[in-house]
Amino acid sequence: MSDSQAAGTDSLDPKLKSPKYRSYVLATLVVVYIFNFLDRQIVTILAEPIKVDLGLNDTQIGLMTGLAFAIFYTVLGIPIARLADRANRVSIISAALVIWSGMTAMCGLAQNFYQILAARIGVGVGEAGCSPPAHSLIADYYPPEQRASALSIYALGIPIGSILGLLAGGWIAEFWGWRAAFFVVGLPGILLAILVKITLLEPIRGMSDAAAAHGAEQPPLFETISTLLKNRTMVHIAMGGALTSFVGYGLGQWLPAYFIRIHEMGIAETATYFGLVLGVASAIGTVLGGTLADRLAKRDVRMYAWLPAAGVLLAFPFYVAAMLSNNPYVAIAIMVAPSLLNSLWLGPAFGTIQNLAPTRMRALASAILLFVLNIIGLGFGPFLVGVLSDLLSDTFQEYSLRYAILIATVAYFWAGTHFLLASRTLAEDLKKNADGAA
Repeated sequence: MSDSQAAGTDSLDPKLKSPKYRSYVLATLVVVYIFNFLDRQIVTILAEPIKVDLGLNDTQIGLMTGLAFAIFYTVLGIPIARLADRANRVSIISAALVIWSGMTAMCGLAQNFYQILAARIGVGVGEAGCSPPAHSLIADYYPPEQRASALSIYALGIPIGSILGLLAGGWIAEFWGWRAAFFVVGLPGILLAILVKITLLEPIRGMSDAAAAHGAEQPPLFETISTLLKNRTMVHIAMGGALTSFVGYGLGQWLPAYFIRIHEMGIAETATYFGLVLGVASAIGTVLGGTLADRLAKRDVRMYAWLPAAGVLLAFPFYVAAMLSNNPYVAIAIMVAPSLLNSLWLGPAFGTIQNLAPTRMRALASAILLFVLNIIGLGFGPFLVGVLSDLLSDTFQEYSLRYAILIATVAYFWAGTHFLLASRTLAEDLKKNADGAA
């Protein structure tokens, strides 16, 4: 359905302006995003049994869980987002959900590295159609001053999906094996896709913007990309988020394996501690980041960049202390603080990107942000930590993973620098975009 069609049908439905229906749309998109991260992150807790069963090394695990997945996820995100800026976003999300759910189930059938690599690439292809259109929908349902809060609620899909991925993967694998875990978490997503298609309405572009040009044509692709990349604030936020994600995905992939190898914890026990303790801390930080940013930005909009900077810089020493601890339970307790702190950036960053991007560029703006942070974060985080672990194995033996993780956390300083640089131009760029829409 085109936007003109949507304007003639869905735009007449009073539910589009209903606060209750708006909340339902957001809640449904959160559930979709939970499934997105559940299917994406379940492989982190299953890495060790997959490695043993299929005879893989750490570099192959890092490639399968990170770089190969991220390349297809991010590259396909650009044309899908381009489509989402002019076509029906609900249909795109529904179709994408069917693809990634089915490919997750296919992971359970893999008999070698190349088969599971192909299935994980398929998951990445499907998941490319989730967040860019979802961000654009949320921006149309919520006004600018509420977008960081709304997008931080949407971003709850990350910690909740990760929690469920760890718990479901760990406990199912403990009793029925890693293959069963992929089947159990993958197939229900197809039913959710049907619910999305039937119950979500496609709003008019710019519905919640005071002076949006509803009839504006979508600008050419390269003009859109050029416009977005010339925005200094957007570039620094993208790089700050990418480097934060580099650490987050690197640690998220390898910390469960570290505790299983070094501290000899069971897979179900590791899943429980990481899911319930650290996952809940991440969820709190995600909501807190968006809510605090929207509240504090009423006094100074630079809080949208200052809060993420403070979070990543304060997280670093906690991770160092945790990794140097020889007691696994003390280490997990220490990691509660950085798990909360390094989640503060999500809502402010994604909300700011939507407020900076013109109406017809919003899905593509999210796709470009996701491209950068997932190529650097999801792509190279798990992969490079795995490579470092293999390179350091001759020197540090079984402790090589500890030092690979410690080296990766240094990227937080680089990330914090980009967020601080974004704060210098944020107010000016937001004003330019508001003046352009008026």
